Amino acid sequence: MAKGFHDERYRKLIGQLVDRRKKLGWSQRELAEKIGHHQQHVSRYEIGERRLDFVEFADVAAALELEASTLIDSVRR
Repeated sequence: MAKGFHDERYRKLIGQLVDRRKKLGWSQRELAEKIGHHQQHVSRYEIGERRLDFVEFADVAAALELEASTLIDSVRR
């Protein structure tokens, strides 16, 4: 089983967050401001330089008006 950034489930989850941000027409900077971080924070998790922990994931999902539990269900095996 792949772990970390290389796990296909994690990449799918991040892909859903990126897709939603883009669908809303938000820049990384706009999302970062909504979650109280710098633009680099968003960039780094989107390109796989860092992982989101669960609390950060929940904050990003909420800012994007997504249900964290629905996203998690979408990547469960």
